[in-house]
Amino acid sequence: MADRESNWPVALAHVALTDIGMRRANNQDSHSVVLASDQDEWQARGHFFMVADGMGAHAAGELASKIAVDGVPHLYRKYRELSPPEALQKAIVETNSEVYRRGQANSDFRAMGTTASAMALLPQGALIGHIGDSRVYRVRGKKLHQLTRDHSLVWELRDAGQFDGDSELAHSIPKNVITRSLGPNAHVQVDIEGPYKVVVGDTFLLCSDGLMARVTDEEIAAVLRNLEPHEAGQLLVDLANLRGGPDNITVIVAQVTGSELASAETDAAPIKIGRVKHDPKSELAFLVGIAVFFLAALLLSVIGNMLAALGSLVIGLVVALVGFVLRKRNEAKGIELGTGQKLGKGPYTSADCPNSPEFAATLAKITGELRHAPAAAKYEIDWTEFDLNCQKAAAATASARPEDAIRDSARAVSLLMENIREAMNKDASDSAIEL
Repeated sequence: MADRESNWPVALAHVALTDIGMRRANNQDSHSVVLASDQDEWQARGHFFMVADGMGAHAAGELASKIAVDGVPHLYRKYRELSPPEALQKAIVETNSEVYRRGQANSDFRAMGTTASAMALLPQGALIGHIGDSRVYRVRGKKLHQLTRDHSLVWELRDAGQFDGDSELAHSIPKNVITRSLGPNAHVQVDIEGPYKVVVGDTFLLCSDGLMARVTDEEIAAVLRNLEPHEAGQLLVDLANLRGGPDNITVIVAQVTGSELASAETDAAPIKIGRVKHDPKSELAFLVGIAVFFLAALLLSVIGNMLAALGSLVIGLVVALVGFVLRKRNEAKGIELGTGQKLGKGPYTSADCPNSPEFAATLAKITGELRHAPAAAKYEIDWTEFDLNCQKAAAATASARPEDAIRDSARAVSLLMENIREAMNKDASDSAIEL
């Protein structure tokens, strides 16, 4: 599904970027942004964001991720009779079946798969559907929270108590071995998380693992906290590339800018899930049956057969009572989300955001290393504007304006990356400047 903008005031700033990286010949990542077009759609399905990281030989990974970002948002909006969590889960499960079917139909695509991390911003909060090791983060205040659990060998062994997360064994296990993905198998287990309450200023990041492999959680936190979404997204991609860019990189940054999307400040009706859905046609037939018994009782009384009329009336009342009790019992089976109760066990990790002066110093150090990196000398780069931005950053630091220093340093980094791309003529053979 193509990204869709909205003409409805969305109280949202967002950016979506994808990059081939520095070592790959093709981009197997895909993403989707579908914004609610009006108030009614916002109430029913919210704003939708998704990142998918494909896996498989030839063009299989590209195909798998493309099917995912086309299928999931379409089906999520199609199943309007279901609650958002149920619709999201069904959409991912059915898309898994389609990826699996396409893989089985062509030997070149056999066992292709993709991660899938999707988020819907709803009146009740942020709802997440997830499988694989792409991630969804949230920055609130000075904290970064990972809202999804990695379906990877490292996380599975750690959760099973096999080792501590910082142990030597943990670092020896490849981080890219995933235990769940969408497509390779006919059946899939999906994590549904949330809804997480949303406040004005919350910034969400959906990303593929090409970012996490080169940028730390603390750096992600600082970038998201100190920069506007479009600048933050670009800097994250550039940092990953300048540090080697061994994989495709996709990021979606979405920041809540107005109270319209702040579920913590609104009184939205809770999401009801797990309840038996009522079929209007069946209910109509049931009501007609009751009416028939009551009408028969009336006609029998008119012709003087009072005993039969009483029997028909009693049967009608019993049927009505049984139907009422069954309906209420079925309704009571569900649970309500959005009133403090949520699905999943997240957040799963957290990191402190470095303060602004500290992060400004970190970026200044990075730009200094880039300026004098031996690998940079092999490119014909006009350093004039780069140096100008670095000088502006230094002046802002001297004037105790760390936020301005961060922005100027970020622009210097992104400018250098743009120049390197041009100098290489988009050749991805060897373009990293290792820091």
